[in-house]
Formats: sequence, C-alpha cells, structure tokens
Amino acid sequence: MKCPYCSSDNTKVIDSRPADDNTSIRRRRQCEDCGKRFTTYEKLETMPLIVVKKDNTREAYDRGKIESGILRSCHKRPVSTEQISRMIDDIENELFGMGETEVPTSLIGEKVMTKLKDLDQVAYVRFASVYRQFKDVNTFIEEISELAKKQL
Repeated sequence: MKCPYCSSDNTKVIDSRPADDNTSIRRRRQCEDCGKRFTTYEKLETMPLIVVKKDNTREAYDRGKIESGILRSCHKRPVSTEQISRMIDDIENELFGMGETEVPTSLIGEKVMTKLKDLDQVAYVRFASVYRQFKDVNTFIEEISELAKKQL
C-alpha cells in the first residue's frame, strides 16, 4: 500500500478491525519513511450488479441514485443521514445477497419503499408519488388511505 503523503511503498499495518457490520476491514497504517498514519478499508470485491430499467436498458448499479431519491424524499424530515446510510446498506446487502447479476429497478424501488414506510411515512408517500407516478389526486388519496388503515 502506497503512502498517500509521500508515495512510499514502505508501510505497515498498526491495527485491523471489522467495519460496516463485518462486511469490510478497517486497517490503520503507518508509513515507515515519513511516519504519517492513514486508514484503509478492505472490502470483498463482488460481481458488478446490473440494473434493468423499465425500458429494458441496462446500466451498472449506482448507490448514488438510490441515495439521491431517498434524500429528496426525506428533505426536511426528522431522518438522519446515518439512518439513510444504514437503510441503503440494508438494501444493498439484500440486493447483493440475492446472488443475481441483474436486478430490475422495480425490485429496488419496492425495497426502498418498504424501508421508507418503516422509517418515515411522509418520506414514503413522497417517494411513492414519484416512483409509482401517481396520475391524479385519487390514486394519491388511495395510497394515503391504505397507509392510514394500516396505522389503525
């Protein structure tokens, strides 16, 4: 591992410990030449996940797309970035744990809605309104009515 400060190859591991729910290893390193310390993360390399869109085009999975959709839904809601990050980690673990190389966007959207429903119902309705492309007020009201029934 090269030192990010002096580019020396002469580094040693000082400490190793599990990180991110035991899905990666955090290593604290020190450069033998300049003495500076830095942290690296070691993660299992997985096959790239391909997302199949509604029009059957395919593209590489991008965590940022899920994150931006959830962040928009949770705007001005009492949801922390840590909760959002954990939720995305859970969704990713489910997706990569399936062992599939291709996943439809509909599956990803449903997983996001399921997690949002448990986290914040307003954020859930916001996400659902865009994801399900409500055509009129009546479909929007039906979704909220279903949510209210489950509350009772």
